[in-house]
Amino acid sequence: MNTQLTQLFRGVILSVGITALSGCGTAGYYTRIIQGHFDIINRQQPIDAALERTDIDEDLRHKLLLVKKARYFASEALHLPENDSYLYYADIGREYVAWNVVAVPALSLTPKTWCYPIAGCVSYRGYHSREEAQAYADSLTQQGYDVTINGAAAYSTLGWFDDPVLNTMITWRDPALIGLIFHELAHQKLYIKDSSAFNESFASFVQREGVARWYTAQGDVGALNQERQRYQRRRDFLSLLNDTRQALEALYAQDWTTSEALAE
Repeated sequence: MNTQLTQLFRGVILSVGITALSGCGTAGYYTRIIQGHFDIINRQQPIDAALERTDIDEDLRHKLLLVKKARYFASEALHLPENDSYLYYADIGREYVAWNVVAVPALSLTPKTWCYPIAGCVSYRGYHSREEAQAYADSLTQQGYDVTINGAAAYSTLGWFDDPVLNTMITWRDPALIGLIFHELAHQKLYIKDSSAFNESFASFVQREGVARWYTAQGDVGALNQERQRYQRRRDFLSLLNDTRQALEALYAQDWTTSEALAE
C-alpha cells in the first residue's frame, strides 16, 4: 500500500473513532481538521521528485537538500523515528499551515484548555482556516475571554501520519529549519497526553541539542557559537517574560475590578 493510501486509511479509521466519541459539533470540528490535513497530503510529492524538476527555485533546492541531510542525521545520530515524515514536500499556497486560538479569562494568565482524543488537553485550538479561527476567537471574546490567534508553520500528527515538509517552513534560517525537523520528530518519539509543558520542553531540548550536534559533526564552530548566542538571548527574553508574568499575577491577585486592574 503506498504512502498516500496508507495515510487515507488511517484517516478514515481516525475519523470514525473520533466521531463515535464526540458530539455533533465537536465531530464537525474534527472532520474539518482531518479534511484540512488530507488537503496537505494531496499536495505533497517526494522530495527527490521535487529536486528533479528543472524549474525548481535554487533557494528551495538548497532547503530540500538540507532537509534530506537533517532527516538522515535525525535517525542516525539522534535516534529519532525513522519513517516517511519529512521525506515529502507540499506547497500549500498559504503563509501558515494552521492558526491556533489561545484564550484566557479576563485578569488571568491561566489559558483555557481543549481536550482531544489523541493529543490530550492543550492550551490552544487549531484551525487550517484563518477565517474559522477568527470566527471561533470572536465567539470566545463575546464570552469575556482575552483571545489571540497565532499562525503555525508546522505541527506534528504524533506519528499518525507522515508529516511533510511545507512551504511555510522553507523560509526559515537553516539552523531553525534543521531544528524544527528535530523538534517535530521528538514529538513523535515521546509525547505524554495532558503534559504540554513537558512535551514542549522535551522537544525543545532535542531541537537545541540536535542542532549543536549537527554543527559539531560538521566542524562549523562559527555556526555553533552563533546558535549558542541565539539560545542565550532567547533565555534572557523568556526570563523577562517570566518577570512580567509574575508582576501581572500579583496585580491580578488584588481585589480590583477589571477596569481598575486594566488601568494599572
